[in-house]
Amino acid sequence: MKTLIKDVVILTMKDDDRPINGDILIEGDKIQKLGHQLTDEVDEVIQGQGMIAMPGLVNAHQHTPMSLLKGFSDDLKLMDWLNQKMLPAEARMTPEDIYWGAKLAMAEMIKSGTTAFADMYIHMNEIASAVAEVGMRASLTRGLVFLQDDGGKRLTEALELVERWSGKAEGRISIMLGPHAPYTCPPHSLKKIIKIAEEMNLPIHIHLAETKEEVIKIREKYNQTPTEYLYNIGLFERSHVLLAHSVYLNHLDIRLLNGMRGGVSHNPVSNLKLGCGIAPIFEMINQGITVGLGTDGAGSATTIDMFEEIKAATWLQKLAYGDPTVLPARQVLRMATSESAKLLNIDNQVGTLEIGKKADIILVDMNKPHLQPNHNIESLLAYSVNGADVDTMIVNGKILMQNRKLLTIDEDELLEQVSVRAKRIVQGI
Repeated sequence: MKTLIKDVVILTMKDDDRPINGDILIEGDKIQKLGHQLTDEVDEVIQGQGMIAMPGLVNAHQHTPMSLLKGFSDDLKLMDWLNQKMLPAEARMTPEDIYWGAKLAMAEMIKSGTTAFADMYIHMNEIASAVAEVGMRASLTRGLVFLQDDGGKRLTEALELVERWSGKAEGRISIMLGPHAPYTCPPHSLKKIIKIAEEMNLPIHIHLAETKEEVIKIREKYNQTPTEYLYNIGLFERSHVLLAHSVYLNHLDIRLLNGMRGGVSHNPVSNLKLGCGIAPIFEMINQGITVGLGTDGAGSATTIDMFEEIKAATWLQKLAYGDPTVLPARQVLRMATSESAKLLNIDNQVGTLEIGKKADIILVDMNKPHLQPNHNIESLLAYSVNGADVDTMIVNGKILMQNRKLLTIDEDELLEQVSVRAKRIVQGI
């Protein structure tokens, strides 16, 4: 299958490349050519006039089934949100609910420009099945909480996920191990996960220092910061690690992370909405730490539109440092594409538009009043575009959305399933 995107403005997000006018030839699942007036015989032509072609956005931290709980528990303090609303509702979710919740999140992500995501939840087989059907790219993680002895059930499920799904769905699915957080994983459990990850060459996805309460808990129990706790236990010695949030890191913490494999997923909308704080990502970046962007789950963020995260990330850092030059448009766009791809350990495949890389591409329609005049493409993408401006999405060379129409999801069936299931899950809570 050959597809040609014609007469489009191409933003590769590679190094210092500037936008160029041209064509993109896709053959199979890869980008074969980037050039001017390509004349190859193809199976399909996509007219790109007035569009920007750029790498698909990569959501570095998600909990997809939480989309069923969107708007259910807003304007609450974090522990009230968690204990009074989230946990009771999640306890009612069946594996089928998980499947449809994940599919709802994928529909929203596709319609707002996200081609790949990192997910941590339970019933991951159902989420993997949804990924395989829908056509997105995903790094999947079975969340591991070790506060109670479950006889090894969670870890067994995590390892079964690796065996069943790693590299499956045309290579679109990868797997990480997911110890939930420092405060839910005692030393012996973390050491066991680290050992398994090293033996199986698996990345690790873990929450870190999302709240002040977590910092206090770890300090009281281990007389360390959460970052020191993970560092001293050996998490960063050999493993590729994806750290979610990292809001409460001091200068020493950041220095400890310098040189780590992987990096930090900054989730500004969720952190803001729950009143958690502003992560010091500008300092992290200056210390050489890779920082990407994620949304967290829709249960906290309410939106999983990555263009909203792009805006929030740059505005917050400019405000926090009192400096409008901090985190400029191009840099924050790279955070949502190439840098997030590094966190998922898939930057050799996606994150930039290059010959030989996977064809994960979005087309953004710029023919709209809020996107004109076009003085600076990158500024418009960072500060003015929203998810609804994404017209077409391609993942692995396959078109998942065209002219805003989902091609791999029956939207009417999805909305019907979601309505019934969401009402049942939250009734009486």
